[in-house]
Amino acid sequence: MSQINVRNLSNENDDGAPDIVGVSTFSATSYFVPPKGTTSQRPHNPQSGELRFNTDSASLEYFRGDTINWTQIEMTSPDLDGGARGIFFGGYQAPAGRMNVIQYLTISTLGNSLDFGDLNDNTGRPSAAASRTRAVCLGGFQSPTLVNIIQYVTIPSTGNATDFGDLTVARNQAGAASSQIRAIGGGGNPSTNAMDYITIASTGNAVDYGDLTVARQSPSAAASSTRMVWMGGEGSPANVNTIDYVTILTTGNATDFGDLTQKTRLAAACSNSTRALYAGGDDPSLSPYTNIIQYVTIASTGNATDFGDLTVARTELTSCSAPTRGVFAGGSTPASATLNTIDYVEILTTGNAVDFGDMATATSFRPGGTSNAHGGL
Repeated sequence: MSQINVRNLSNENDDGAPDIVGVSTFSATSYFVPPKGTTSQRPHNPQSGELRFNTDSASLEYFRGDTINWTQIEMTSPDLDGGARGIFFGGYQAPAGRMNVIQYLTISTLGNSLDFGDLNDNTGRPSAAASRTRAVCLGGFQSPTLVNIIQYVTIPSTGNATDFGDLTVARNQAGAASSQIRAIGGGGNPSTNAMDYITIASTGNAVDYGDLTVARQSPSAAASSTRMVWMGGEGSPANVNTIDYVTILTTGNATDFGDLTQKTRLAAACSNSTRALYAGGDDPSLSPYTNIIQYVTIASTGNATDFGDLTVARTELTSCSAPTRGVFAGGSTPASATLNTIDYVEILTTGNAVDFGDMATATSFRPGGTSNAHGGL
């Protein structure tokens, strides 16, 4: 067997390692270091199967060579031994009104949601985000007023929510998402472009992050481990199709990403590490609600693309996700103020949603939805 011992190899352009032809095995007793660099330093003409370490996301990634392009290599967390869990906070049920119910489901297993515990009060239109172990419920409406309350639960267990701290301003209808470390909320009612953030592992009050490009209420947000996008919402005087993004671990104002195919509000968004989905919502120019699912590739910029359709056209729904599956739950239609519908899609393919099960408590008013396996983790 032939051997070659070298410390460094590079090609003639000094932008990566050369091709090594005919070698099938690397053996060592210590480690193998792949090429590394930032997202902006990715190879200009990558080939399918190329592997590198992305220093921005602190993760291995490989080039798929299809429309998804660079993909993070997902790790299985010990926190997910019982399956990736989706959490839904609060909402509204006719005719009772706003609810304090927390529900959960196992994303990989079809079936109905189950009772998790209770929020501190009946809460409509909160937002939500999560790490692998903790889910936070941000703001909302608790009669007779908007609140700045942040609450949290420990995802692998069940039980009632605990106080976390306060938002910088009382609001509902914000769009929120997170990485493993940081949750960011943006927009909301009253209409604002403000963003604030918390460190999920600790407790305490939110801190100012920056501003969205357009002030709006009811946008929807999703994230990879490094980037968060806000999509749609209700501006003044009309809905917008704006998509903004930020780099999560920095602070500052959002940047334009592209446009949705429709100008909708009160939709639901979720993601894996590469794709963000945006589903449902309403606009006075529609009839009046939509079943359209759209998607963007988070690492790039550009306009949203059609993905497929929900099983029911609806607004005021919520969502959660795992690396391969996006779940959409609840909502309302002209015929029903609250739905128990749960449907799902496989994120890496395109197509229409399929029935998942039913919510234990039918709900609308866009409950806060999140999971311990979403794209930001």
